[in-house]
Amino acid sequence: MAMYHLGTEHLIYTMSADNEPVLRVASGDSVTIETMDCFENQVQSEDQPFVAIDWDHVNPATGPIHVEGAEPGDLLAVRIDALVPGDHGVMTTGKDMGLFGDELRESTIRIVPIHDGRIDILGHSWPVNPMIGVIGTAPAAAAVPNGTPGEHGGNMDCKLITAGATLVLPVHVPGALFALGDMHAAMGDGEVCSTGVEMSGEVTVTLTVLKGSDLPVPFLVDAEHAAAIASAATLDDAATQAAKAMGHWLHRRSGLLLPEVAMLLSAKGDLRICQVVDPLKTVRVEFARTWLGELGVDVAAMLA
Repeated sequence: MAMYHLGTEHLIYTMSADNEPVLRVASGDSVTIETMDCFENQVQSEDQPFVAIDWDHVNPATGPIHVEGAEPGDLLAVRIDALVPGDHGVMTTGKDMGLFGDELRESTIRIVPIHDGRIDILGHSWPVNPMIGVIGTAPAAAAVPNGTPGEHGGNMDCKLITAGATLVLPVHVPGALFALGDMHAAMGDGEVCSTGVEMSGEVTVTLTVLKGSDLPVPFLVDAEHAAAIASAATLDDAATQAAKAMGHWLHRRSGLLLPEVAMLLSAKGDLRICQVVDPLKTVRVEFARTWLGELGVDVAAMLA
């Protein structure tokens, strides 16, 4: 399979069927993708005026990539092979930003050094835990700003989207038109101040078209979990959508009755918040892969 490289001269600000592909790859090919941070690297100092940020150039994603053979109704498996962080991150919060925005009157910026695989923030140091905030394919209908999550992916800010995981996304247009950006050096579930440790960097992915798959999307598989992800206007609605996506899929695959699946998810599943600060809220329902194996569900085979 071929290996490609894509630089940050190719940025988009919406996921859209109207975006012209900047790279064409075959199913199974790998691409190393350079990214800018969510502010398009505009924040370089803790002293710069926050109002000077160009808000028309935030949450850029690099792409889009046309994957040959991907047709509407297919799924795209995105295996995240490696994440390489930049040399610093940025955090910001302020008035009307995040869950403390009603109490804050001024914007605060912190530059977070990254070196030797660690971040230094507020006098403390801990290992970098990089993840991808914005990742998706073109939606079926109108363009969606990169800052908004949805069934197509987008700004889900799910911290499980990291090296070693495979994210499954829908294909709504020929070629899928895949793009990603908004890397974080670290982010807690919720992203409560409205940013993680935002950084630029590089991501290497392998893109594989799945034909005839019944996986709910977006769907994530890592070494320990399978997770259904959903975004909605409220956490309640997102939670319901994610739980039902996982439950109905397990019902089809395991042979268990739907009430039994609901009981199993309630006993052994975990419903977790991804983020609460984007235009739609995002949650995930995680289920252990060991339990999938007990049910006779081979999720690895579904990603091949």
